[in-house]
This record gives sequence, C-alpha cells and structure tokens, in this order.
Amino acid sequence: MAPGANTKEAEELAALARQKNLRTMVGLQRRKSPAYLYMRELIEQGYVGPVLSVNMTLMNSGVLTRPSDRTWQRDVTLGANTLTITFAHVLDAMCMVVGELTELSAIVSTQVPQWFETDTKKYVDVTSPDNIMVQGRLENGAVVNACCGVQPYHGSGHRLEIYGKEGTLAMIGGGEGGEERSRKVMGGHKDDKALQELPVPERFTWVPPAVRDSGASYDVGQMWVKFAEAIRTGSTTDPQFPDFDHAVRRHRMLDAIVRASQTGQRQKVV
Repeated sequence: MAPGANTKEAEELAALARQKNLRTMVGLQRRKSPAYLYMRELIEQGYVGPVLSVNMTLMNSGVLTRPSDRTWQRDVTLGANTLTITFAHVLDAMCMVVGELTELSAIVSTQVPQWFETDTKKYVDVTSPDNIMVQGRLENGAVVNACCGVQPYHGSGHRLEIYGKEGTLAMIGGGEGGEERSRKVMGGHKDDKALQELPVPERFTWVPPAVRDSGASYDVGQMWVKFAEAIRTGSTTDPQFPDFDHAVRRHRMLDAIVRASQTGQRQKVV
C-alpha cells in the first residue's frame, strides 16, 4: 500500500497533496473489484439484514528461499511485508464491504525468522511478520475475525464470510490482486437450503475484454478507469476511491494492529 513506508510519510504526502490541490490515488485496487463492489451493494440493500459477524481468512503459500535481490523485504522497517501488503489489501476490501473497525485485538508474528538466499548460500534474519490475526468490532457493532498468513506450503486461499440476521454472504477465492475471475460470490437467506452463487452484474466491470483476460492487471485497470474519470470530471464524490488521505487512515489502522500485538491490549482505531 502507498504512499509512504509508514504513517509519518503517508501523512506528509497527504498534506502536500492537499496543499497543492492534487487528485491522488493509492494502490488499494480491490475497492474496484466487481465482486467486492457487488457484495457491498448487497449489504447496503439489506441482503443479510443487520450484520452480526464477519470472518475473513487469507492463507497463501510462502517461500523459505529467495535470491538476495528479493530478501530486502525481510526488514519490517522498509514497510513492504505480509502485514502492509497481503493483509492490508484484503482488510481494506473487507472494511469497504462491511464498514470500519472501531477497536481490535491482534497478534502479529514472524513464524519463519530466517530466509535462505539461493545465490549467496546464506541465511538472513527476518523481522517482517508472516502471520497476522485480528479480532475486533465494527462501527455497527458486528464482530470480526480476520486472519492472514504466508505459510511455506499449500495455502488454502481467501474466504470472506458475512453473517446477518436475515442471511449470509460469502466470497470464495481471489485472494491475490487481479484474480477477479476466481472470485465467486455466494449467498443465502434464512429459509434457503444452501448458499448459491450470485453472478456479479456486468455493470460493475469497466475495463475492456483484453484487460479482463490479462489476469493480474484486472483490479488495477478498474482503478485507473475511475481515476481517469475523476481527473476528467473533477469529481470527488466516490466514497470508495482510495486517495492519500485514505492511505493515512489505513496506516493508522495497521499501527493499531501492531500496538495491540505488542502490548497485548485492545486498541481503539482512530
């Protein structure tokens, strides 16, 4: 996530953008994923009724060996790791769908403290986290369980489950950026026998077929379409458009997660 490797840098860049009256965008592209946008709309329309609880998991396969030009990510102070990238993307998308966290408890852990460099044949120490577990409460009172890990082998992927008084919504698959084709939205009301697939309406897709077929660039393409539109029209009315100020908000949430883990105490999210 950008801008900035930390909250201070993000705040400075956001202030500069406001001072110069610049239109800005940050790479939280899942906010323009058709599947996530459709889930948000369904929640707003009351598909599940009042949201009671949310369960989100993303378990990816990891690596224990890397060439030396890729082990720079081992340093947590550089700001590019499982917490700030892998987890931050899906957590931001979850918040877009169901609302913001107001308080949380967390564990942020480095379960694999060394990586092996394949070219230097050396082990290097790792301070970047590879497992994050968060429990919290949303603005509407719903409770959240969110877990993300980068394990060595056979990650089970992504799942977002939303439970309400009137029904259930779930997204299965598509944990990595751009994996729109593997994202499947499932839903069911209280009297349904089982969840069934809810096809995502075409109106949520803005990129041309060539971009849809390209895989990883899908979500990013969706973002760029709306960014270009905002520049042409001067519009700032889209609440789901992540700008530099939004990046500051996400950095502060990540700070709260780290504080909760370090102190063992529940933190307010501001």
